[in-house]
Amino acid sequence: MKQLYIFIFLLSITRTLQGQNQQVLTPIGFSEVSITDAFWKPKMEKVATTTLQTCILQTEVKTPRIRNFEKVARKQGEKHEGIYYDDSDVYKALEAIAYALKTHPDPALEKKADEWIDKIAAAQLPDGYLNTYYTLNELENRWTDMEKHEDYCAGHLIEAAVAYYNTTGKRKLLDVAIRFANHIDSTFRLANRPWVSGHQEIELALVKLYKVSQEERHLKLADWFLAQRGRGFGKGVIWDSWKDPAYCQDAVPVKEQKEITGHAVRAMYLYTGAADVAVNTGDTGYMKAMKTVWEDVVHRNMYVTGGIGSSGRNEGFSQDYDLPNESAYCETCASVGMVFWNQRMNALTGESKYIDVLERSLYNGALDGLSLSGDRFFYGNPLASNATHERKEWFGTACCPSNIARLVASLGDYIYAKSANGIWVNLFVSSDAKIKLADNEVSVSMQTNFPLEGKVKISLSPSTQNRFALYIRIPSWADGEPVSGNLYKYLTNYQSNISFFVNGKKVEVKVEKGYAVIERQWEARDEVSFSLPMDVRRVIAREEVSQNKDRVALQRGALIYCVEGIDNNGKAWDFYLPDNAKFTESKQQILHEPIIALQTEAITFKPTPDGQGLKPEKKKITAIPYYTWCNRGKTQMQVWLPRRVHSIRINYDE
Repeated sequence: MKQLYIFIFLLSITRTLQGQNQQVLTPIGFSEVSITDAFWKPKMEKVATTTLQTCILQTEVKTPRIRNFEKVARKQGEKHEGIYYDDSDVYKALEAIAYALKTHPDPALEKKADEWIDKIAAAQLPDGYLNTYYTLNELENRWTDMEKHEDYCAGHLIEAAVAYYNTTGKRKLLDVAIRFANHIDSTFRLANRPWVSGHQEIELALVKLYKVSQEERHLKLADWFLAQRGRGFGKGVIWDSWKDPAYCQDAVPVKEQKEITGHAVRAMYLYTGAADVAVNTGDTGYMKAMKTVWEDVVHRNMYVTGGIGSSGRNEGFSQDYDLPNESAYCETCASVGMVFWNQRMNALTGESKYIDVLERSLYNGALDGLSLSGDRFFYGNPLASNATHERKEWFGTACCPSNIARLVASLGDYIYAKSANGIWVNLFVSSDAKIKLADNEVSVSMQTNFPLEGKVKISLSPSTQNRFALYIRIPSWADGEPVSGNLYKYLTNYQSNISFFVNGKKVEVKVEKGYAVIERQWEARDEVSFSLPMDVRRVIAREEVSQNKDRVALQRGALIYCVEGIDNNGKAWDFYLPDNAKFTESKQQILHEPIIALQTEAITFKPTPDGQGLKPEKKKITAIPYYTWCNRGKTQMQVWLPRRVHSIRINYDE
C-alpha cells in the first residue's frame, strides 16, 4: 500500500510538471514594436507597397486564386482553376497585409483585404469546411487524400485570421477560421480518425488560434496532429508517389526523431508547431527531440547563408554534409521556416545560439528571396551561378513571394523578448517598444546602423525606478566562432572583447547562455552603448563538405558576401583568393540599396603571348552582400571562393 501511495504521489508530480509552461522567454509581438531602422524600414515599406501590390495583382488578376472563391459562392457548378493548394497563397498574402497595415496604415489596402475576406467567408460551407479545390471539383472526396493540402491551406487561413484580428480587431475572418478548425477537430480528433498532414502547417497555426480563442480543443488538436506522425497512418495513402515516409517526417514519432529528413519547409513548420505545443503543454518530449534534430540541421546540413535543403529532387535534405553550391536548392520558404523555428527554440531555452541561426537565415538565406525592387523573387537560393539564374516575376507554385513578404512585414516579432526578470535584445534593429514587466512599463529605444556598422545604443525608461536585467545577445560571429562551429570555422583565430557602457561609464557584465547581462536599478533615459566588431572574417567548411574543399567564404557581421560578375568584368570564377589577402571596405550602392563592399586583390591567369602557357596576374575583386546579388541581371556569382589554383574555372573563348 505504501508503494502505491508513493507511485500515485510521483505520478501527480509528473503530471503537474508536464502541465507547466516551459517557456523561458516571451517574444514581444510586432504590434508592440515600431521600427525606425535605416536598413529594414525601407524594405518593410517596399513590401507594404510594391511587393503586396504584386501579390494582389497575381492573386486577383493574373491567376485564378480569388476567382475560385467567387465560383464557390456563385454555386453554378463551375470548375476549379489552378493548383489544389492555391488557396494558401491568398491566405499568406492576407497575413502579410495584416502585418503591413500595422506598420504602414493604408485604407485602400485594408479595403482590398476586407473584399477578399468577404469572398472567403462566402465560400465557407455550413459545416465549416473551406477549400475551393474540393468544393468546386469533388466535395464527396474531401478528407480522403492526405497529400492534397487541405489542412495546410487551413493552417494558413488560421494564421491570416489571427494576424488580421490582432491588427484590425475585425473578427469576420477569425470566425471563419474558428468554424473551420472546429470542423477539422470534429472530423478527426473527436472522431478518433487517423490523419497525417501531407504538408505540416496547421500545427503551429492552431496554437496561434488557441492563444486568441482560448479554446482548449484548438491546442489539443495541434498536439493530436503531432502525435499522428510516425505511426504508419500515412503508409499506402500519402506515400504512394514518394514511397518514403521520411519525406514528410513521418518515419518515426516526432518525440523520437533525431535526424532531419525530407522536405525542408515541411520540417520547419513541423518543428515550429512542436515547439509551440511544448510551450503550452509543458511536454518535454518534444523539446528533447527538437534539440537533437536542431543539432543535426545546424552542424551537418546548413549552408553558411543559413539556407537549408540542398536537393531540388525532394526540395529538402539528402545526406549529411552534402552542400553543393551551384545546384543548392535552399528554398526561400525554408529559410523563413528557420526563422520561425529558431525563435521558438530561443523562447523555450533562453539560449542565444538559436537567434544566431535566426539572424543568419534572416539576413542571408531568406532576404535573398526578395529583390531590392520588391517585385522579383527567388524560389531557390544557390550559392554559385554561371550566369544561369535570374529572379522571377512569379511562380506556378507561388509560396515564396507571400512568405518572404509576411516575414519582412512582421520583423518586429523577432527583436525583443521578456522574461520574469528582464528584457532581452535579440536583433539589432533601430526601433521603439513599450515592454511590460510586472507592474512596470519600460520604454525601450534602440539606435543602430547595423548591419552596415556595429555601434548600438539602447535607451530604457521605466515608468518608475525598477531593478531588472537587460540581456543583450552577443552574436556568435562577434565572439570568435560561427554559430555552427562543428560545420564552419574561421580560417584564423578570432576573439573579440565587447565593452558595455551605461550612461557613458564602462560596466562589467556577466555572460549567460550567450547574453551579456546588465542588472541594475534602472531610471528614465538610462543609456546602454556598445560596439559589435565588424571585421571581415574568412570562413572555411569542415573536410566532409567536399564541395567547399580549398574554398573560403567571406563574412562581415551578420552578412555573408559573394563575388558577382557585374562588379568584376563579367567574371566571378576566374581567380583564387590568397589567404593573406587584405580587404578594404567602401560604401557603395546596388540600385538604391546602400552597402559596404569589400575589395581586395586576387590572382587570375592569362595566356602567355605565345599561347603555350599561362601566367599569373593580379585581379582586383569586389564582393557584395549575398542578399543583393542578381538584382542587375544574369551574371556569374560565387559565395565560396577558391583558395587554390586548381579550383579556378577560366573560359578563354569568352
